[in-house]
Amino acid sequence: MPGIIENAKRVKEMRGRAGELLRNGSVSRVLGWEKGELCYDRVPAFFDSEPELEGLVYDGFSSAMLSKYLVRAAKNAGDGKILVFLKPCDSYGLNLLVKEHRVERERIYAVGVGCCGLLDVGKIKAGGAKNIKSVDESGSGVIVHTSAGDMTFERSDILLEKCLVCKGGEFMIRDEVLEPVEPPFEREDRFAGVAKLEAMTPEGRFAFWRGELSRCIRCNACRNACPVCSCGTCVFDNPRSGVQSKANADSFEENMFHIVRAFHTAGRCSDCGECSRVCPQRIPLHLLNRKLIKDIDGFFGTFQAGAEIEKKSPLTDYRLDDAEPGAAGAKGGRV
Repeated sequence: MPGIIENAKRVKEMRGRAGELLRNGSVSRVLGWEKGELCYDRVPAFFDSEPELEGLVYDGFSSAMLSKYLVRAAKNAGDGKILVFLKPCDSYGLNLLVKEHRVERERIYAVGVGCCGLLDVGKIKAGGAKNIKSVDESGSGVIVHTSAGDMTFERSDILLEKCLVCKGGEFMIRDEVLEPVEPPFEREDRFAGVAKLEAMTPEGRFAFWRGELSRCIRCNACRNACPVCSCGTCVFDNPRSGVQSKANADSFEENMFHIVRAFHTAGRCSDCGECSRVCPQRIPLHLLNRKLIKDIDGFFGTFQAGAEIEKKSPLTDYRLDDAEPGAAGAKGGRV
């Protein structure tokens, strides 16, 4: 597949550049990915010295958006900058954090790295791969080595949902870019899933969401991964809020948590898909956000959160020709 290079070559370039910037004092820390417990686990990690960079990895499982980790880290970085590696989709989240003054731009050195699509281990397992030992994605197909033998997948068949509706290879914020790559696959209509829900009867939509949200275990993974869920104390962690809970007490709380979170991010969600990716119950939470994005586009014109730092969100910018509440209610529909 065009654009895919050997991971070893790509990582060598990343380690080399990060090491150079650490040596000359341009940055004091590096934020990237390291290996987790399993061969397909890639977890966010800070590297404070050049020798530590030997643990830096980057491949199709480096899905985690790193921007969220800068909210606290950048405040404790002393006088030095933090180098953060960004995939194109990650750059929208960092832009949002800079725009909302959650991260100071001057404290960050953003290095863009190309991405050819991230792999969904759930799809790999659903395709029959069990007891995965290692994954080779250096060729035209993705070879999964298992205890029962090798399996080969087409990359396009095992991509994360967010990659199927990729925004492209452009970086919204960067100080430099290593190996830019335009995703080499056809993108799908990101609002197709929303349209299917809008076509349902109200009873059908309610049954769909009750079925999905009833599986929520309130692990807060969606909230913790979301780049714009950056409040110092979440209302659902505040003992004085009356809604503090580590588990859903009833079906009302199952609904309330996700609906409140969706409206909290309305006009700010970049549609990064992290909420659905990290959900252990595989609830399609991105559909709630996309419904709001679709409606905002319909009422106020197409808007991409995180694309520009200076541009105001439609929900924070008043215009005389804004949609009236009655018109909005009539045009919106429900998800």
